[in-house]
Amino acid sequence: QVQLVESGGGLVQPGGSLRLSCAASGDIFKIFLMGWYRQAPGKQRELVAHISRDGSTNYADSSEGRFTSSRDNDKNTVYLQMNSLKPEETAVYYCNAQVMVKKNFCQRKVWGQGTLVTVSK
Repeated sequence: QVQLVESGGGLVQPGGSLRLSCAASGDIFKIFLMGWYRQAPGKQRELVAHISRDGSTNYADSSEGRFTSSRDNDKNTVYLQMNSLKPEETAVYYCNAQVMVKKNFCQRKVWGQGTLVTVSK
């Protein structure tokens, strides 16, 4: 079994910054693509950023230039640095990972439970 646990969410003022973390644990052989998604109230979940195992990144247009994703493969952890946050970016932020498990070397897509980010005065 593999688990993802996000942390770092909270209340921040418009224009402020937050750094989210997501740590994977469990029956992990290797983690491939990792990503951050968000879901605002009444809206569909949307991609924020992807990061591959070699560190190459892909960002949603709305995130480009303000958000930076990084990862530590030794710690099975992915990060999302968010700057210049806007009120409309208030959402639950979810971590996602494509994981190869030790048990049978099959790949699974795993989601975290989410962390709430509130951007407000």
